[in-house]
Amino acid sequence: MKHTTLLFLRHDEQLLLAMKKRGFGVGKWNGVGGKVEDGETYEQAAIRECQEEISVTPQSLQKVGELDFFDLPNVNHYCHVYVTNTWQSDPHETEEMRPQWFSEADIPYDAMWPDDRLWMPLLLSGKLFKGKVVIEDDTVRTNTIKEVVSL
Repeated sequence: MKHTTLLFLRHDEQLLLAMKKRGFGVGKWNGVGGKVEDGETYEQAAIRECQEEISVTPQSLQKVGELDFFDLPNVNHYCHVYVTNTWQSDPHETEEMRPQWFSEADIPYDAMWPDDRLWMPLLLSGKLFKGKVVIEDDTVRTNTIKEVVSL
């Protein structure tokens, strides 16, 4: 199992998503993030990945979720999900991701991971969440996502 991070920038009822241009998840809209490197905290990894993927330095991260992902047959990521509404610099496209702002009412779920529509409404409503998701052939097979009072 790999520990990973996922970070979403929010501003004026808009959410920043980024189109993955290469590697795992290519062709899908997602938050920025990736694997936690040795010696990093989850928050440090989220900040580093955001800097690398969209040239933004996020500040005042708020942890909002934990998701244990199984993408069958062989991917297991324990993901620490963050949001922030403060950062330095403007988002820029890189070789890995193309960022774009979306109205929170117009999230492109059909072009995202299939489980996003299960937990994203919790994130958008300011709730904390935790769960396990099993995905096979880009379909959610099982999930235990639920709102929690603390992480």
